Amino acid sequence: MSNNIVIREISTEDNEQMAEVIRNVLVELGAPKVGTAYEDTSLDKMTETYSAERSVYFVIEKEGEIVGGAGIAPLAGFENQICELQKMYFLKEIRGLGLGKKLIQKCLESAIIFKFKKCYLETLPYMVSAQKLYSKVGFKSLDKPMGNTGHYSCNVWMIKAL
Repeated sequence: MSNNIVIREISTEDNEQMAEVIRNVLVELGAPKVGTAYEDTSLDKMTETYSAERSVYFVIEKEGEIVGGAGIAPLAGFENQICELQKMYFLKEIRGLGLGKKLIQKCLESAIIFKFKKCYLETLPYMVSAQKLYSKVGFKSLDKPMGNTGHYSCNVWMIKAL
């Protein structure tokens, strides 16, 4: 990893930039603004959202700018056993550099420390590169959603045993 790229936990100063990254990526990919992370109220207060128990959010900082991130939080309805890989978005400039795999590994390490048994995720069907990465790190496809994420437009569901 280059000296000017750092993966670290989110801080309050990062909230605005991370929300902007997520919304920009969703717009770039032509994602619907309803039924996706775009409309989540938590986007504008990520530090507070991920300060909850058994939750963490990591950002990727490049030369002082937030360029991506991902987090882990309990899956609504399965809080004791299953976490969800959430809000994993990268600006175009850092895609394909191996940072996605590094960030997923960091999130899954946290999930194991938090004593989750499985990790769930949802994505959009046209996020093909993301799906390939998730498969490569051991996520398997599911036939139906789990939990109560509110992301009804995300109709690709995957899970991984930890």
